[in-house]
Amino acid sequence: MPLPFFSLFLLLSLISYPPSNAAANFRQNAHQDLVRSSCRHASYPNLCIHTLSSYSGPANTPRDLAQAAVKISLARAHRVSKYLRNVSGLKSKRERGAVRDCVEQISDSVDELRSTLSELKHLRGETFGWQISNAETWVSAALTNEDTCLDGFEGVESKVKNDVKRKMRNMARVTSNALYMINQLDESRRRPKSDDP
Repeated sequence: MPLPFFSLFLLLSLISYPPSNAAANFRQNAHQDLVRSSCRHASYPNLCIHTLSSYSGPANTPRDLAQAAVKISLARAHRVSKYLRNVSGLKSKRERGAVRDCVEQISDSVDELRSTLSELKHLRGETFGWQISNAETWVSAALTNEDTCLDGFEGVESKVKNDVKRKMRNMARVTSNALYMINQLDESRRRPKSDDP
């Protein structure tokens, strides 16, 4: 007895689209939905979606996303630090001083972002609020360091200044998004449950 057309179509679909692919696609779609909903009100939503969507590590919960955002910011800070340590063609004493100060500022940012990541990895119920407060403070300090770095280039006109400004702006944006993700963790913890009276 011949199979009806729909049954045949369903059978062929299952053969050509094994369950493991379906599960992987479901996880990928769930990840994308979480990223989109989490980034919707970030300071830089498009950048947030782009960086977290392409993040290769686990990012299945808001806490995972906050950690991923901090890791992305940390990676950018390392890149900026490497650039600053290897920059050449500095023409004036003021420019050299600004770069030297920036190296110190970014080094501080790297330390603060590392501390933040460590705190987020070890969140515990009884100390959650205190730990989140620490993380918010450190990420805010990292953002301040980025601004302070650029302040040192005031009155300097050079290609290096323009490069540093572009790299710092990019780093500040991902760091700002990381701070937003951490704030969201804090907000979700404080938000009353929908089934509460």
